Amino acid sequence: MACTTILVGKKASYDGSTMIARNDDSGAGHYTPKKYVIVKPEDQPRTYTTVLTHCTVELPDNPMRYSAVPNAVEGEGIWAACGVNEKNVGMTATETITSNERVLGADPLVKYVPASDSDSDGGQETPGGIGEEDLVVLVLPYISSAREGVLRLGSLLEQYGTNEMNGIAFSDKDEIWWMETIGGHHWMARRVPDECYVVMPNQRGLDSFDMEDAWGEGKEYLCSEDLGEFITENHLDLSLGGELNPRDAFGSHDDADHVYNTPRAWYMLRYFNPHTCVWDGPDAEYTPVSDDLPWCMVPERKITVEDVKYVLSSHYQGTPYDPYLAYGDKSMSGAYRSIGINRTDFLGMVQIRPDLPDACRSLQWLAFGSNAFNAIVPFYPNVPHTEEYLSSTTGTVTTDTWYWTSRLIAALADASFKKSQFHIERYTFAVQSEVRAVISEADRKTAGLNAGSSLENAEAQASGCLESAEEIMLEANRKVAQILRRESQTVLKQVLDEASNIMKNQYSRSDV
Repeated sequence: MACTTILVGKKASYDGSTMIARNDDSGAGHYTPKKYVIVKPEDQPRTYTTVLTHCTVELPDNPMRYSAVPNAVEGEGIWAACGVNEKNVGMTATETITSNERVLGADPLVKYVPASDSDSDGGQETPGGIGEEDLVVLVLPYISSAREGVLRLGSLLEQYGTNEMNGIAFSDKDEIWWMETIGGHHWMARRVPDECYVVMPNQRGLDSFDMEDAWGEGKEYLCSEDLGEFITENHLDLSLGGELNPRDAFGSHDDADHVYNTPRAWYMLRYFNPHTCVWDGPDAEYTPVSDDLPWCMVPERKITVEDVKYVLSSHYQGTPYDPYLAYGDKSMSGAYRSIGINRTDFLGMVQIRPDLPDACRSLQWLAFGSNAFNAIVPFYPNVPHTEEYLSSTTGTVTTDTWYWTSRLIAALADASFKKSQFHIERYTFAVQSEVRAVISEADRKTAGLNAGSSLENAEAQASGCLESAEEIMLEANRKVAQILRRESQTVLKQVLDEASNIMKNQYSRSDV
């Protein structure tokens, strides 16, 4: 999938939470309907077979409940994409990344070979490796920390291999880990520094790696056991000074990266660190085509959810590259691939807040459709079910689901951008303000359950005078969905009217 990822360490965020976020984008010309669900232990498979590569994996018998954003239409697998489990561990998978011929020649991707094409195996089918289709389902229900997520997925990659190059993020209340696959069976991971944020377009991101730590304590770095031998035997380290740069060793530096990938990283870094470096003009330290953009930086101020939403919605506002540019020199308008692109399926962000009780510690923020025209809203994932407005998506276009409503809003608002943009701005501000109030009240109620003694709370609940944490969170989720549905219907009518007023068969004269 063509995606964009942002990771925010706990000392870089506005409230001390860890935040991992990703746009999940379909390939060019395609759109993948998504839904938001809770997967219960009894619904988790014990034997899992990938749809695209026919790889069979035996799973443990003790899965946890977890949230997921799977494909709404069956056929190509689950693609659970983003979620949080009962232990407040988050995962987003995946950011499709790049590689080079040297790596893939040394450790080829494990591709599925149909029976009729498998000459090397006596005509028998050859299963492929695991990939984006599968990773959340195979890992998230079984891990108690972000680090455990890296180690579990690493062992699966070494055993089954992968059919594609991916970057995966794991989070808990203390740590964020970023993991990148290398060839078919190798991998490396780095802990995101607490005071930093990370930006990742569809390109290998890690720009430094401490092999000694990875082979020793594993405090900040982890990797597959034989990675050092793999690098040496295949002459992959291109450094002159002996300091491994994973981008040079395992990544790409194609001309296409300068149109598709590096401009996205440049814009996000420019947003969070506008004064740290020179980003524009003839004296720019970094440009949209720079191959050495930092993987992580300390932001100039703390980062909010709204900041993350803004940059993941970006179409290069404030630069000559904006495809909606209305004035000035338009020669570079639309030159680079936008971050908030038309074919975004959803934006998912996991926020894990250390200062709240376990029950309500995590929030899963979601936005469906093209981010330039939608709102992002939070839901408590530690509940038994999700709201129908988000969970009932099918392949049928309908305003009864948020996914399809968001798609309709985006297409109409894009067609009437100059007239509709202020409707979108009011819509997102109204929705995000209202739902924050709902979550703040629910947080206070849930935290209050821990304020009294266990006996007092038990007696109050028994008498029906005190809600449980689960009831409070379910009610909050219901209110958020109600606000979302009401405001989405309102803005849909507004942008429909604006788009209708600029139809080519319009005529100024009315009947007399």
